[in-house]
Amino acid sequence: MDGRTVELADGTRARISLLAEPTPCAAPAALDFATKALLDKEVRVSSITPGEVSLALPDGTDYALLAVQYGFLRTAGVDGGPLVEAESKAEKAKLGLWAQGGCPTPTAPPPSSTSVTAPPPAPPCIVVYRITNQWAGAFQADVTIRNVSGALVEGWTVRWRFADGETVAQLWNGTVSQSGADVSVTNAGYNALIVKDGSVTFGFNGAATGPIEAPSSFSVNGTACTTG
Repeated sequence: MDGRTVELADGTRARISLLAEPTPCAAPAALDFATKALLDKEVRVSSITPGEVSLALPDGTDYALLAVQYGFLRTAGVDGGPLVEAESKAEKAKLGLWAQGGCPTPTAPPPSSTSVTAPPPAPPCIVVYRITNQWAGAFQADVTIRNVSGALVEGWTVRWRFADGETVAQLWNGTVSQSGADVSVTNAGYNALIVKDGSVTFGFNGAATGPIEAPSSFSVNGTACTTG
């Protein structure tokens, strides 16, 4: 309903415990996050006080903690533990509502002149591919995806093409498939969300029969990314 208030399938409306009401400038982003995280999802509901509930997502994650951790909502400051710590970390990392000092900066109106052509938009993602170790016929690499799109990414698939016959042997923090030189890696259940200016990293062990080099291009969810 508004980021911290939900309507359950039976029509019951309840406030999520331990979350503070979002400020007007943060409310749209909080509602968008809540919609993507909760709408049509099965949740485990437990009641703390009348009219308030605690929600656990299918994987057991506490929704209130997740919302505070990503900086979309603030804690009411009464649990004295995980939520307060999560809010402090989100503020220091400038996530969500903390990205612009608590509220996003208003967008400037476009210029009235039509004689200047706007530059193409920058790629919404940056991928950093780093070879961390290598030995005869094998290597290890880390891949970091950074979200610079200005919006929440809910679920990601990164693709690239090996140039020298490399193959992925074992991968962690994602699910991999490979057809010939083409590789596709999809998020795990616990790292599907990438907040604005946030990042996720996965790694893998690979096999090679020749030179080991970083791929030249990457895409995330079908869109080409900048390589870092």
